[in-house]
Amino acid sequence: MTLPEQPISPLDGRYRGAVVGLGEHLSEAGLNRARVHVEIEWLIFLTDRELFGSSRMSADRQSALRAIVTGFGQADIDELAELEATTRHDVKAVEYYIRARLEGLGLSDVAELTHFACTSEDVNNLSYALTIGAAVRNVWLPRLHAVLDALTERASTHRADAMLAHTHGQPATPTTVGKEFAVFVHRLRRISRRIDATEYLGKFSGATGTFAAHVASDPSQDWPALSREFVTSLGLEWNPLTTQIESHDWQAELYSSISHANRVLHNLATDVWTYISMGYFTQIPQAGATGSSTMPHKINPIRFENAEANLEISSALLDSLAATLVTSRLQRDLTDSTTQRNIGVALGHSLLALDNLRRGLDEIAVNPARLAEDLDANWEILGEAIQTVIRAEITAGRSSIADPYALLKELTRGRRVGRAELAEFVDGLDIGAEAKVRLTALTPAGYVGLASGLVDYLDR
Repeated sequence: MTLPEQPISPLDGRYRGAVVGLGEHLSEAGLNRARVHVEIEWLIFLTDRELFGSSRMSADRQSALRAIVTGFGQADIDELAELEATTRHDVKAVEYYIRARLEGLGLSDVAELTHFACTSEDVNNLSYALTIGAAVRNVWLPRLHAVLDALTERASTHRADAMLAHTHGQPATPTTVGKEFAVFVHRLRRISRRIDATEYLGKFSGATGTFAAHVASDPSQDWPALSREFVTSLGLEWNPLTTQIESHDWQAELYSSISHANRVLHNLATDVWTYISMGYFTQIPQAGATGSSTMPHKINPIRFENAEANLEISSALLDSLAATLVTSRLQRDLTDSTTQRNIGVALGHSLLALDNLRRGLDEIAVNPARLAEDLDANWEILGEAIQTVIRAEITAGRSSIADPYALLKELTRGRRVGRAELAEFVDGLDIGAEAKVRLTALTPAGYVGLASGLVDYLDR
């Protein structure tokens, strides 16, 4: 029995709800709407300057043209698909689509200015810049900021919750839960600012980037100046030096930055997963949810595992995009055409991961009892504090100990040392009385330095 037609991508099937919004921009329909937008704005741009004997359109006619974009819907999508089936060329189909609209609006006299002096890539590169920019700014970045808000809240709430650190997987100088969350916030904010500052470049200079057709049609015009004015009127940065295509360097930079963010988020996912496995975080049971099909007691950290996998897929695609798009043979090849159609897929997997991370963070709680248990079981980590204080005492002339590091290494390395043993050890040290008092009062839970206060750097 044959199934009804089904989506082959989980982003368009199982996970559709998590990536809603991307299709508005990074779909074939979104790209075609942007192409229509660019073509119409170029037509209005030319007639506004009354080039080639054209006349400036009335405000009503300009509004009617722009309404084609704002009213772009399923009927237009279907019409363009039919046109492309004949033209076998997506941008040419858009040109014919617009010409038909001009005739309907009584603007046939300017029909030849549709796609005037343009190569397809003049329209495509601007359309991609517009749609990618909108997707990143309006869909992806807000989801990243939602995760950052959740992390920032946890950094503040748990700033003073002491936690045994683990360097190389071994017990190490304690930190606080909040400070560790703050580290991720700080890292991601820096990357977010870089992404937010992306320059979305556009070219509009003809078949090989030389304005040859433009000059042939009217050598009296300052075509580079007009090109710059048009590109910047769309909210993009003008690229004056290109081949037939805009060189895609800005895309490579953007995808590398998003991939970087993915990898920091991946680090967050694996760290939280590990803290859950250690019992430092507990998972809040969700009504009706099943952790394991056979083990009723389990609550699996599926949000973080899902995020981990999707971040890996996203970064693999983004890395491939960044590597591929910066190369085009001589003045043009078509490798970028099919490659760029996967931008939505790459961002979609990252968006799905962000959704899982945000939901996962809402479903965990800090376990104070487990944190305290591990801290109290690892008094030997105070060896760092003791040998450092001894060094200060030696420098101040209050101790004659020869090698404080070796002394503490002999006491603590590979051994569990409790409160009593450390107190006895400190009492027998050749150091000043005030230093002994400070060290005797020290506990693993209290040995967190300035961790709590470091969270405040998020506000500076």
